[in-house]
Amino acid sequence: MELFIGSGLPTAEIKLGDSIAVDGACLTVTGIQPQGFSVDVSPESLQRSTLGKKRAGDRVNLERALRLCDRLGGHLVSGHIDGLGVLSAREKSGEFIRLVFSAPEQLLKYIIEKGSVAVDGISLTVNTVTGRDFSVMIIPHTLEKTTLAGKGPGDQVNIENDLIGKYVEKLMGKRNADGGITLDFLAKHNFT
Repeated sequence: MELFIGSGLPTAEIKLGDSIAVDGACLTVTGIQPQGFSVDVSPESLQRSTLGKKRAGDRVNLERALRLCDRLGGHLVSGHIDGLGVLSAREKSGEFIRLVFSAPEQLLKYIIEKGSVAVDGISLTVNTVTGRDFSVMIIPHTLEKTTLAGKGPGDQVNIENDLIGKYVEKLMGKRNADGGITLDFLAKHNFT
């Protein structure tokens, strides 16, 4: 699928081949016009994200790739969508909005209280986690500058789990002659 994204991003600063996250999905710029840019969306991205459901005129969150010389003002977001969640509740709390998302177990296992999660590419702090869902609190600025203001119960969202948690899980599952990485293994190799 090819998408054209109308954008206020300065197109003079965009180059062919640049990575731009669209609702959290990292996509490659394949064309540039004064009013926006084009991207190709692979079958994998269509399967794991909400991009295939977008219609002309739908708003999306955009974020250019982090340069290694920049400050990191959130958590590491790679733009690689892990799966879909669903907004299950939206509650006002003063000027803030509490959003509750349900997600499959394979996504929830990486989400921890006070940890990080990206929802439609927006880096957020997790407030609570239960067996089937997690909640975040949205400040007025984030509500104003992202597509979250237009989301209601039942809407699907793209979820990207914290990258570090996925790496830790993979490393902890590695097998070696000592039976894997355990406290005994770490002690034996002078890590504790």
